Amino acid sequence: MNIDELVSKAEDLFVLPDSVLRLKSCMDDEASSIDDISEIIAFDPSLATQLLRVANSALYQFPNKIDTVSRAVQVVGTRSTYDLALAYGVSQAFGKVDAQIIDLDKFWEHSVSCGLLAKYFAEIKAIKEPERFFVAGLLHNIGELVVVSTLPEAAKRCLNYSEQVTPAELQYGVLGYTYSQVSAGLIKKWGIPDTISDPIANIHNVQGDPQSDSNRILQLSYVLSLDNVNPEIYPSYHNLKPELHEQLTLKRDDLEDALDITNLQCISVISLFNPNAFMLY
Repeated sequence: MNIDELVSKAEDLFVLPDSVLRLKSCMDDEASSIDDISEIIAFDPSLATQLLRVANSALYQFPNKIDTVSRAVQVVGTRSTYDLALAYGVSQAFGKVDAQIIDLDKFWEHSVSCGLLAKYFAEIKAIKEPERFFVAGLLHNIGELVVVSTLPEAAKRCLNYSEQVTPAELQYGVLGYTYSQVSAGLIKKWGIPDTISDPIANIHNVQGDPQSDSNRILQLSYVLSLDNVNPEIYPSYHNLKPELHEQLTLKRDDLEDALDITNLQCISVISLFNPNAFMLY
């Protein structure tokens, strides 16, 4: 199955919640207000609860408790609210993927770790709307869940990466494309902005055309999180190419700080986006 066929099939299999689609339409309407956005969220109790949990989580660390949807939208911002709602909607859409083929807890740990690192680097580089980097990191590998659901035998073969063969190299060898390319294709089909899909599409394109800082941040976050959550396979910084952080004018000490801070956040943030954890709340 080629990538276009796979993405088209995934679009039929995995559907975003209606509230997320309505929120996107509202965001695209220049006449919409914070009240309009808050009303859409309030009519979806699950989404409203999720937004409040995120606003009061380690992702933000606001000093005062946020207890209303409208206040959360005001504090977080309308674009960031949409980005976070999107992240929640996507995780819900993939909530019933078969856990027998892959370790879903590790999958979400890697995804959340990548997202937290990307947001952290975006913040220290003073890039606007750092939540989109969190969402891009969180969603960069949903293509794996697509392949698990549609091509399970191929997904099993793609688990055999090692110190000598990276996950992306193995995926390309088995499928002819990578999971991130599937992720980007599906995200585009959903009408999600290019600011999220483009860095995902280029996450492994380190040696390609001159890269934007957005692409470099996600590339760096990916390799750091890959090594971080697979210590049994990769030593620290095994997959790191120096140019990834040097082109962002980051030092190795900056990477150490990023990992220390995001590792502390990771456990609590995983519970916000891993569908297996939703049933606990």
